[in-house]
Amino acid sequence: MGAGHDHHHHELEPVDGSWRDEADDRPLSIARRRFLTGMGVAAAATAAGAGTAAAEHDHGPRNPWSAGDRWYAGDHHIHTKYSPDAQYEVATQVANARRYGLDWVVITDHGGVAHQKFSIDQVTPDIERARKQYRDTLVYQGLEWNIPGAEHATVFLPPGRHTVDILRAFEAAYDGGVLSTPVSGGGLGLIQRATSADGEPYALAALRYLDAQVFAGRTEIALMLANHPARRGVDSPHELRGWRDTAPDVAIGMEGAPGHQAAAITAANGGRGAGRGYYDGSPGADSFPGYAPTAAENPYRSYGGFDWMTAKLGGLWDSMLAEGKPWTITATSDSHQNFGDTFVPGGQSHEQTGSRGAPVDSGTRQVYGDFWPGQYSSTLVGASSRSYVDIMRGLRSGKVVAVHGRLIDGLDLRVRASRDGDTRGVSIGGRTFVRRGTDVEVTIEVTLASRPNAGGAVPKLAKVDLIAGPLTGAAADRDAMSAPETKVVETFEVPVRARGRVRFTHVFRNVDRAFYLRLRGSDGNRLDSAGNPLMDTVGDDDPWSDLWCYANPVFVDVV
Repeated sequence: MGAGHDHHHHELEPVDGSWRDEADDRPLSIARRRFLTGMGVAAAATAAGAGTAAAEHDHGPRNPWSAGDRWYAGDHHIHTKYSPDAQYEVATQVANARRYGLDWVVITDHGGVAHQKFSIDQVTPDIERARKQYRDTLVYQGLEWNIPGAEHATVFLPPGRHTVDILRAFEAAYDGGVLSTPVSGGGLGLIQRATSADGEPYALAALRYLDAQVFAGRTEIALMLANHPARRGVDSPHELRGWRDTAPDVAIGMEGAPGHQAAAITAANGGRGAGRGYYDGSPGADSFPGYAPTAAENPYRSYGGFDWMTAKLGGLWDSMLAEGKPWTITATSDSHQNFGDTFVPGGQSHEQTGSRGAPVDSGTRQVYGDFWPGQYSSTLVGASSRSYVDIMRGLRSGKVVAVHGRLIDGLDLRVRASRDGDTRGVSIGGRTFVRRGTDVEVTIEVTLASRPNAGGAVPKLAKVDLIAGPLTGAAADRDAMSAPETKVVETFEVPVRARGRVRFTHVFRNVDRAFYLRLRGSDGNRLDSAGNPLMDTVGDDDPWSDLWCYANPVFVDVV
């Protein structure tokens, strides 16, 4: 990487179809699924995945810069009454997502024996009805997967003839809850606990299975994003790398910011008084030992509402990016029971029926720790159209910005060679190239918030940090979780009176080493002396007073 910036300035401006196959669409048997995973179609899919991984080091541009894409706000982590710890109807969640400006949502009830046995058949028609009722909102069917050997993940597919069968088969064979439940309880009884290390090979087999479904043409695309990865410390660095390397077109990233953002609101203000995102635990039996807290930092806490893996400058996320491998971050609601609501769960047994029944209005405000989808968190995806497959392609390409509290309305980034190389350039999530010794120009345009958020105020972006670090290649230690050369290259301050759009530029001079760059923004309310987010205080945090946004990286190769 070159010697740093040359100049910057500020400018203020006014302001599908699905796959169709006549082949048998019945769910594969467990035995046949395992055969495919271990030998047949999955092996071919893995070979295809290896080609994808190798292509990351090609010098052709990815996510070419264009003025044609639009931002579509969404949430990939939402629960309903078909989860054992949630309560809402599908239509209620979709209606509120629409109310708070979301274009797409994913219904992700918890996997497990009862869900696989009962819930899938009940939630599927509810999702279909919600799609017809709210035609301007994309409603994906998904699953919160208990990752064998780790925590949870969103797994979802676009609507299609085989979607439900694929999800059903996937859950039956590879959900950590099913795998760890004894046969007498309806499970497979193959691993000790859902989060114990003996489950790790099953997680990789599961991702190969999803890759195989795409390879076989049963679905056009399938995605997995790890949820709240540092909450319990059981998602070890080698697992993250293993998921990503096994199926790079499926395992694309993680929640950079977990849901449950209202959990830290004080009891005096009607809140739970817990940790933001329920990040208030300590190491457990299955936690990765390298995450042990220190006096200076605690990976089991959130920082500015974002997961420690993302928020720590030069931390685990940066260590993966330094290898040159895309790893997308998102922000979600993880909506189960929402702050200020008066409804309580219905009286049904989820274990026996797969549903908690219709929620009941208690008439009394309950003490809950979540926000409605879109009320606080949103994932902005750049896509060419508001279609099921295009939104998923946008996620997979990394053209994604994670936002809290509607801090910004949009973010456009252009990274390009000044002369020798890719002079058109690429956008967020892209890959570009320059000739050695060439300058790299970075242009950032932020669309500032123009109206009040759900907290009642128009948020004010105070600064944008441009962060960069060299590409060092694959880590010899698969549990590496630091990128010591990654740093804030420049901080752009947003004028207090700025309205509409604000523009910043930066030039990397005489670039002689491949590097990546990324952006983060803040309202500036809670920063340490270096401008980084502070560790959130358990039981005493107002999420509306500490807002951040993070954009996914751009990679620059030197040829």
